[in-house]
Amino acid sequence: MDVESLAVELFGLRPAEFTAARDEYVAKARKAGDRELAAAIAALRKPTVAAWTAGLLARRRPKEAHSLVQLGEALRAAHRTLDAGQLRQLSHDQHVVIQRLARTARALAVEAGQAVSEPVLHEVEQILHAVLADPGVAEEWMAGRLVKAPDAALGFTGLEPEPGAAPPRRAARPAAPAKEQVRRPEPDAGGRVVQARRERARAARAEAAEAAAEAERLEAARAAAQEAADRAGTDVAAAEEEVRAAGERLEKARAASADVAARLKEARRAAVQARARAETATRKAGKLTGPEG
Repeated sequence: MDVESLAVELFGLRPAEFTAARDEYVAKARKAGDRELAAAIAALRKPTVAAWTAGLLARRRPKEAHSLVQLGEALRAAHRTLDAGQLRQLSHDQHVVIQRLARTARALAVEAGQAVSEPVLHEVEQILHAVLADPGVAEEWMAGRLVKAPDAALGFTGLEPEPGAAPPRRAARPAAPAKEQVRRPEPDAGGRVVQARRERARAARAEAAEAAAEAERLEAARAAAQEAADRAGTDVAAAEEEVRAAGERLEKARAASADVAARLKEARRAAVQARARAETATRKAGKLTGPEG
């Protein structure tokens, strides 16, 4: 056994099957006397349903998973160069691709016998956003080793615009001859104003596209928080039910204890009376069978 191959096997199991299988391998490693391997296997954490569902894409659809990673690389390159046109197109592609892949992951999970709720589906989308934004997350996801959804990405990790990068501009028109510049200054000035407006519009559209992408990431984070709140509510309800059941068992135990105590008291009283009758009978028998003479 080695921990890497075991991790591939364990992370391929449904989350409900993970812990029992992991603990079985831990026991085998200990029995074989390999404490280091046993500790390494025991350190493997069970993935959440969302992380496991997202991981199915990497395991079952590697080509589509690789395409998502390539889209993330293109988005990061566009952010570095501040290419407004490319950012708009890629931001649109990211929205479409993530929704499609999340639905595919859900279908794969259902085929494997794992139900995926709407909150979990939103968390899957959050994971795929993180894959686009963070190459470290993308690498872990491609390896099928994600345990939980990363924190909601609010930007592209570690990216700074390249020195001197600016939104692309159209090539400047050749300078007109000196005479034309003197004769027609107003059209040239008007062209520069129009060009400046176009540049501002491009920058505004790029900013809007980035804001829309950030809004999607924040919505995914909100959905994940809602799922956590729902799970907490379920846990509270289960705990309250356990407390209620324990209260009922306590009352029954108290009643049984009181009944046993009453029977014990009655038994003691009966025993005392029996001893008294026995002593009385003994004394009477002594008198009747007194000394011969």
